[in-house]
Amino acid sequence: MPLESAETPVNPRSEPSRRFSVAPMMDWTDRHCRFFLRLLSSNALLYTEMVTTGALLHGDAERFLRHDEAEHPLALQLGGSVPADLAACAKLAQDAGYDEVNLNVGCPSDRVQNNMIGACLMAHPALVSDCVKAMQDAVQIPVTVKHRIGINGRDSYAELCDFVGQVRDAGCRSFTVHARIAILEGLSPKENREIPPLRYDVAAQLKADFPDLEIILNGGIKTLDECQAHLQTFDGVMLGREAYHNPYLLAEVDQQLFASPAPVISRSEALAKLRPYIARHLASGGAMHHVTRHILGLGQGFPGARKFRQLLSVDIHKSKDPLALLDQAGELLQGR
Repeated sequence: MPLESAETPVNPRSEPSRRFSVAPMMDWTDRHCRFFLRLLSSNALLYTEMVTTGALLHGDAERFLRHDEAEHPLALQLGGSVPADLAACAKLAQDAGYDEVNLNVGCPSDRVQNNMIGACLMAHPALVSDCVKAMQDAVQIPVTVKHRIGINGRDSYAELCDFVGQVRDAGCRSFTVHARIAILEGLSPKENREIPPLRYDVAAQLKADFPDLEIILNGGIKTLDECQAHLQTFDGVMLGREAYHNPYLLAEVDQQLFASPAPVISRSEALAKLRPYIARHLASGGAMHHVTRHILGLGQGFPGARKFRQLLSVDIHKSKDPLALLDQAGELLQGR
């Protein structure tokens, strides 16, 4: 076998499994959140918050791309619609060590629509195809797309198939489908996650009609039992708000969905493993609530859970010794 030239780009990581993933969520899935979630599951694929091409190309790229090596497998989600800009940002993602780059074609907010980002791109499948091709030509890591099943005014199944077919022909092999349409006028992003009905049947039909593609289901999934059921139809499942508000759900993902023989981590063990990370963050000038705001969901379903949440959401802002407060919260998790 001939030796590869020094110029041959090599992706040192294998393609990540998308059997279970945590959705990109603005203001939530920052690097501190992802580090914490990784303590609960070794196999879950984690996504960054959406980062716009403008923020990377004209802002503080190092800050947006920063992550801990422990977060892998890790994907960067991009927002944008200019193929050359997306290609440049995909290259930045690859150079920073990300395992995947994902294009956002699902966010319905007015702010991103005005910049031709997110769900409005479902009306422009040829442009999305050009974006995907440009990104794929620039990198060796996988380029994936997250989208809705439609938008108002373009919500027929035929139009969905046209979108997926064109983007597939540009080379995309993995699609994460939020099984709701997006209403681009009159609904807030929150309402767009709740008011349009979930249509798992539409996503299932898409998988049946595009059996060669990897189809990941997103939207409204709340339990690992539901994940197991959906995995009979789909190649993977993506959880968003449930994974954030009830993060301890991830503690059994490896065992239930990936057949891991490892013991399930306890809440107490997870907090103990997070403590050195928090100490490093404090030593570098950070505030403890930057991290602990993401772990409040550990405090559910046991005596003392409310006190746990109060310590880390209210008392934390008054404490002169935040690590001692963290240890006090940890005592409430003992045996859990």
